[in-house]
Amino acid sequence: MIKTQIQVPEEQYKALREFAAGREWSMAETFRRGAELLLEIYPQRSDGARQDWSPPSSAKVGWKGLDASALKGVIMQDMEPGLGPKNDRD
Repeated sequence: MIKTQIQVPEEQYKALREFAAGREWSMAETFRRGAELLLEIYPQRSDGARQDWSPPSSAKVGWKGLDASALKGVIMQDMEPGLGPKNDRD
């Protein structure tokens, strides 16, 4: 086995400590089981290719009919008071 050190937020640590105690597991066992679960749920791609994620374009999420300029206008109208370029906002 390889020894490693990790950092976790305090609240997460407390929750994991309670989780482990309730099952009579050590913290090391808890983290090993968590790692096993992640590897099972998210298996490595067999072809070795990495698929980079990119956000969908606006054409794919329902902004049809609005070009960039029209979309900017809609956003500017919906801004919080004092944040937009208009002087008539409270």
